[in-house]
Amino acid sequence: MHVVDTMAEGTENTSFFRKWAMRQYWRMQQSQAVVSLLLWGTTITLLVWPYVSWRFSTQCDGALCFSASPFNIPSTYVGLAVIFLSVMFAVLLIGYLYDQVFSLWTEWRSVDMERNPYVTYALSPTWAMLIALQAETLKRSSPDDEKMVAQADWALKWCEAYTEGEMFARAVQRWDKDLGETPTFWFTSDEAMQRARDSVFEDEA
Repeated sequence: MHVVDTMAEGTENTSFFRKWAMRQYWRMQQSQAVVSLLLWGTTITLLVWPYVSWRFSTQCDGALCFSASPFNIPSTYVGLAVIFLSVMFAVLLIGYLYDQVFSLWTEWRSVDMERNPYVTYALSPTWAMLIALQAETLKRSSPDDEKMVAQADWALKWCEAYTEGEMFARAVQRWDKDLGETPTFWFTSDEAMQRARDSVFEDEA
């Protein structure tokens, strides 16, 4: 028994660390699109600039020179801005081809949905409530249909299993705060509801 408890504790600690790491990754990911776009734009601009800077110099004597300073803005700034905007346009063009020509987003969305547990087998609190309500209604409206009652019981068992998860605990605590004490639903138990209320979340970790 002691070995089992130790293994369970180790698994819980590992799960906590993994979730903490993924939360930090999620936080960084929120700004990733904008930050990476700016970083790529500035990086490519600065890499290209040494090869074309002479065209924006007063010493330029070639066919394509842009040494003039429009609106009293140094030509160097104009050159850097043109390169940066060109990079942004190239990114936009690739995005347009990705979307309108090759339509790769449809396959990406399919893979994203397949990997989302709350679209395949897991239940969010909202879905659990809806499915449990439909299963209970079906069960009461077809008491003589043994197969239908068995399937309804299976659906209620499915919903009960996900009342032990963190998402349901968060929902119960929020419902308690916004609507008063949440009743014990027909597909769960008083003990499960109390465990949900006693759950502590490490969001600020």
